[in-house]
Amino acid sequence: MKFLDQAKIYIKSGDGGGGAVSFHREKFIEFGGPDGGNGGRGGDVVAVCADGLNTLIDFRYAQHFRAPTGTHGMGKNRAGANGEDIILRVPKGTQIFEEDQETLVADFTEVGQRVVLLKGGNGGFGNAYFKTSSNQAPRHANPGQPGIEKGIWLRLKLIADAGLVGQPNAGKSTFLAAVSAAKPKIADYPFTTLHPNLGVVRVGEREFVLADIPGLIEGASEGIGIGDRFLGHIERCGVLIHLIDGTNEDVAHVYKAVRYELAAYADILAEKPEIVVLNKVDALTPEELKAKMKALKKVSKADVRAISGATGEGVEQVLYDVLAIIDESRAEELEVERKATTEEKWTP
Repeated sequence: MKFLDQAKIYIKSGDGGGGAVSFHREKFIEFGGPDGGNGGRGGDVVAVCADGLNTLIDFRYAQHFRAPTGTHGMGKNRAGANGEDIILRVPKGTQIFEEDQETLVADFTEVGQRVVLLKGGNGGFGNAYFKTSSNQAPRHANPGQPGIEKGIWLRLKLIADAGLVGQPNAGKSTFLAAVSAAKPKIADYPFTTLHPNLGVVRVGEREFVLADIPGLIEGASEGIGIGDRFLGHIERCGVLIHLIDGTNEDVAHVYKAVRYELAAYADILAEKPEIVVLNKVDALTPEELKAKMKALKKVSKADVRAISGATGEGVEQVLYDVLAIIDESRAEELEVERKATTEEKWTP
């Protein structure tokens, strides 16, 4: 299935049905009077966060969504039926923006969330509504209100507990395949992943979701290569695993280049907890490994893990480090919620 994380669509709520102009005409009833019913309401456009979806591919070939018009009113005081709502099913992590791509309309973080994007037009009043003591036989009715039409942008940000970042060929896909059941493309020649991949990692009796983000090169924030368009997928990650190719001559420069691109995209990415990992150590001599570990520690000012995604050396320790940071983050969130609840209940 093709991965699609951004789509522009056009939506229109239903027009309201028109009111009816009708008079009660029946044998032996001399003064029937007006009996035109009201029109039905137009259908709404509703977005719903649905389970089982992980891409916006459904909006690749269908970009126009129009809710049905309300039924017109009829004689004998029969009101028209309301138009059915049209439902847009989107995956968890979807954000909906106005056409300017800046105004946020909805952010779906939980399955089952429901947001009305456009309300349908009201139905028009029939002539029976306008009957008064001074106007016993009105001969006019209201048309239904027109629906609203506009374009919106759907943008998907994968929801994962941890994200893999690094330059192309740092071994991110190999790492993901080694620790989860995901099957990203891996080959013995240089190439870069073109779309994010997700995998569920099991560590003992614990699980977390890991996202593999396509590689970053220098100038990605300026659009070089595939740019930074996929970095939005790690905005929701609790921790970043920064993989550096151990066979690279200048690992310190590689580390700083990726960190620069993260900061250029958004400060929130540069501030996230990070685990620095030197990969492909099976291809290094002990002297090379020692020198590159020292260089990475100096530039990152953090403990550096040495692993081999191909052989599995050191991988388990990185996974436990990820769990420790996730647990710490969740504990902080629970403490914030507890304090907020306590403050709400407090009374002088």
